[in-house]
Amino acid sequence: MNGIERITIDPNICHGKPCIRGMRWPVEVLLDLIASEMTWDEILKDHPELEREDILACLNYAKLLVSGKSFKQAA
Repeated sequence: MNGIERITIDPNICHGKPCIRGMRWPVEVLLDLIASEMTWDEILKDHPELEREDILACLNYAKLLVSGKSFKQAA
């Protein structure tokens, strides 16, 4: 799999926004960090609870959304 299983959606966490592994880490926040030109290594150093696979999962999730497919289709 492409790591998409690391993305969770729970109405009780972050108002149901897609998050990383059920943590209070919305996908959009991690994408903002990447867009701000932080390197993966910088992100992981600043946030040790995250893993490289989480970053990749967020990018794959974003790719899924822009492709027009649904989250359910990827699972």
